[in-house]
Amino acid sequence: MLDREELAKYYEESIKSFKEGEIVQGRVIALRGGQATIDIGYKSEGMVDLSEFDEPASVKVGDPVEVLLESVENEDGLVVLSKRKAERVKGWERLFEKSGEGDMVDGRIARKVKGGLMVDVEGVEAFLPASQVFLRGFGNLDALVGQVAKVTILKVNKARKNIVVSRKEALIKERDSLRQKLIEELEIGQVRQGVVKNITDFGAFISLGGVDGLLHITDMSWGRVGHPSEVVSVGQKLDVMVLGFDRESLKISLGLKQLQPNPWDKVEEKYPVGTRIEGRVVSLMPYGAFVELEKGLEGLVHVSELSWTRRPAHPNEMLKEGQVVPCVVLSADRENQKIALGIKQTEPNPWEAFVAAHPIGSQVTGKVQHLTDYGAFVNLAEGIDGLLHVQDLSWTRRVGHPSELLNKGDEIQVQIISADPANQKVGLSLKALTEDPWAGMADRYPAGTLVDGKVTKIAGFGLFIEIEKDLDGLAHLSELPVKLPANLKKGRRGEDGVEEGASSDSSADPVVEFLERQYKVGDPIQARVIRVDTDQRRIALSLKRV
Repeated sequence: MLDREELAKYYEESIKSFKEGEIVQGRVIALRGGQATIDIGYKSEGMVDLSEFDEPASVKVGDPVEVLLESVENEDGLVVLSKRKAERVKGWERLFEKSGEGDMVDGRIARKVKGGLMVDVEGVEAFLPASQVFLRGFGNLDALVGQVAKVTILKVNKARKNIVVSRKEALIKERDSLRQKLIEELEIGQVRQGVVKNITDFGAFISLGGVDGLLHITDMSWGRVGHPSEVVSVGQKLDVMVLGFDRESLKISLGLKQLQPNPWDKVEEKYPVGTRIEGRVVSLMPYGAFVELEKGLEGLVHVSELSWTRRPAHPNEMLKEGQVVPCVVLSADRENQKIALGIKQTEPNPWEAFVAAHPIGSQVTGKVQHLTDYGAFVNLAEGIDGLLHVQDLSWTRRVGHPSELLNKGDEIQVQIISADPANQKVGLSLKALTEDPWAGMADRYPAGTLVDGKVTKIAGFGLFIEIEKDLDGLAHLSELPVKLPANLKKGRRGEDGVEEGASSDSSADPVVEFLERQYKVGDPIQARVIRVDTDQRRIALSLKRV
């Protein structure tokens, strides 16, 4: 048994071997009341709350444990120990050995505090400001509690044992690293998986993992796309093809439709000329309608190919978007990606039927629909109009405008003199209904014949005189008994009435004005026949030879 002096010496040596604030090795010798009794080889044991252990339920008697000696004796005569503080000190040591400011480390987000989050890094609590949590703006801090995240050490204060970290900086470094790796791996034609990050009117931005690429609306589908949201949605995962990229500007062009066969590649084989098919009207333009035959394949029905008989000013007079219509392929051009379609070709051509029923030489009855300077359009059947040219109105009369003989709405009988159903043209004649009087005209009016007539028109080159109904002859200026003033003679027409510069308009031609003072339209007059030209269908008259 030790005497008092030896016992005092033992206590003194035991106390000296343990210093407050140092980490010591201990052993669990008892478990009771949520606490573990720890023997560190000192004159008395210490107590450590089980909550300081990572897995309190697994702690058992005999387990070794490292603790921090906070005090050699408390008021109860026990040493004060802390496992958590020991871990924190060891964590600081490990942290400073491996990392410093600017380094990226793993940390577990422990809890939310005012202004940010506390992160456990190597057993040491570090402060993560809210402004340094997310790449952009502020998000839900509570959702991160309990997660392990990479953080960058921003500031270390060893004296105060404070550490400030940034998750934002770590994300930026991680993103830049992934971006650089991705750019080095990229190749044109490469297929990569991405996630739709953002959608705009002109396309969608796809995250490829560290870098974003643009999927333009024109590269989303071979078909018509009104808005990118019709094809993709935010958060959607999809495979895309790299169409082009710039390593300096980090601009990447992506394609989605390029992963599908181009419907135009075999369009000529799939849709030969004459193929009858149904399609959906997707767009109406002033010049025609675009019809979708299949996804990515549209053909144009020109406004002229809508109907055999109707002539709409705009396709919307006959069609509406979304309508399914029958069509016939008129042409297919793979190289220029064009298909010409026709709707009228799905029905019999009424022009062919009309021409078959009314061959050239047939007499038909029609109604005058429209008058032009060169003739009259006559409606012969529903949608079928023929042209009655001004030259085919009369054998003998010189008609300047069809209104001299016809009025809109007149019902007349005409003869078909030409037919072109392919171009929807029918030529008509009114004079063909009667015999050509010019065949025996020279015999009826031999040169020298004296005729009575009346003035029908005054022109800059002479007078037109009607010698019988609808039969006019021309008395040229040179065959008039009146003498033109000297200043009007220069540049007058020759005997055939052909000359540049002269006009039959009395308001513009001084010769006409002069003749109108000598003669009046409707005046009876006597003339002598000079000659009859049956080829040119002209009769030359003379007044001065009377």
